Amino acid sequence: MATKIYTKTGDDGTTGLFGGGRVPKDSARIEAYGSVDELDSVIGLCRAVGENDWIDPLLQQIQENLFVLGADLATPLETRSNYKIPRITEEDATRLERAIDEHIAQLPPLKHFIHPGGSELAARLHFARTVCRRAERRLVTLTADEEIGKHDVIYLNRLSDLLFTLARRANQLAGVDDVEWKGKSK
Repeated sequence: MATKIYTKTGDDGTTGLFGGGRVPKDSARIEAYGSVDELDSVIGLCRAVGENDWIDPLLQQIQENLFVLGADLATPLETRSNYKIPRITEEDATRLERAIDEHIAQLPPLKHFIHPGGSELAARLHFARTVCRRAERRLVTLTADEEIGKHDVIYLNRLSDLLFTLARRANQLAGVDDVEWKGKSK
């Protein structure tokens, strides 16, 4: 007999946390790890675009880190000692900084604001960047009420910078110009 995917336990508008306890589905914790889950899905969309071999291993590692972050956020602080929940570390953020430096060194200086767009991969990476910024905002909201890993917000901040840089690099490699903001027309 196949395992059922539905449990009906969330029909009352609550969801279970790893380690026990139930919270409303719109709680700050659920909003935070839900946004991280959404970001993970958008990174998957970026990986599904052909001709991304130059960044696919990096995007795969990012997805692994986002899963770690989501699991950490889904586990209440008081129950974490009962489980071996990995956490985002300073080295994870530093790894993103190195990737930013590596890719930005291959780009011309940015002289104008740019719109999301250009090649399909660049557009998807820009979309991932905006979802990352929302996830970062949700984590900041959560920190007003609860303690989270000290590198979590830093990681998402660096990740959004990396996604912006990778979008520009994707356009460059595709031979497509970034979409410059022309300013308000008169």
